[in-house]
Amino acid sequence: MPPAIPAMFFETSPTVVAMCSAGIALFLAGAWAAKNEIAKARGLDKIVALSNLCFAIPLAVFGALHLFGPRFVMNIVPRYMPWRMFWVYAIGCALIAASLSIASRIGVRWSGLLFGLMMFLFVAMIHFPGALRQLHNRIIWTIVFREMSFGGAGWILAGNAMDGRRGPGKSTLIMVGRVLITMTLIVFGIEHFLHPEGLPGVPLEKQMPAWLPGRVLIDYVTGAALLVVAGSILLNRKTRTVAACVGGWILLMVLVIYGPVLIAALHQPGIGVQVEGINYFADTLLFAGAILALASATPRSDAVG
Repeated sequence: MPPAIPAMFFETSPTVVAMCSAGIALFLAGAWAAKNEIAKARGLDKIVALSNLCFAIPLAVFGALHLFGPRFVMNIVPRYMPWRMFWVYAIGCALIAASLSIASRIGVRWSGLLFGLMMFLFVAMIHFPGALRQLHNRIIWTIVFREMSFGGAGWILAGNAMDGRRGPGKSTLIMVGRVLITMTLIVFGIEHFLHPEGLPGVPLEKQMPAWLPGRVLIDYVTGAALLVVAGSILLNRKTRTVAACVGGWILLMVLVIYGPVLIAALHQPGIGVQVEGINYFADTLLFAGAILALASATPRSDAVG
């Protein structure tokens, strides 16, 4: 390893170190917990088996941000809320707990349910009111749908964890999750065509790096893929297969595009730039996990239906 890399790591802000360390730790723990399922899976199911891992890592990263960099999220807490700093730390602890639960597959019935509820509260209390005040701000609306898809995926994971249970509870959780993720897929798919050259997956402001060839093509392919998944859900045709493929595509984008973007951000001197790079990486990994969670909730018989 070049000496500049460890030197850069130890000279970085404690917030950045904590976020990276949390992500690495959850990757190792989640990979260990999922190793048997991944080994037993065949074909595209090996990608589907990564759903909990892809979902848990970002939660740990965001939890570390709340605990070690509260100033970055303090202003998001509504001003009418009492004890605002308390809620920052409480949410950080909740995210860490949820990440451990989902990665280890212990108590996911409750962690997925509560995480989803937390996301829906964020939308209702923070993001949706902000979107109503800025109706033409596509970034805020993107965040609204992003958070709803994350919450919906949490409920899907909770429903999946109800093994052997049949009833309105499990089916309702999965149905709500599918609806919210489908809505998000449609919105994000269209956004990729309206705003090409943005980073693929979650269409926010940041543009793809100039060194990357075929930037517009990548966005068009990603947008089309998201719309195809939405169509497969609405038509109830080969949803598991299509969602697994597209979830794998988003995961590939995280590795080959967001990875270099993250490394470049960590080489920048400003802590804000570094945190932003980590957030983009984790956000899109979480979106990949949401799509794979949807695939995991679809019966295998649907893969050939």
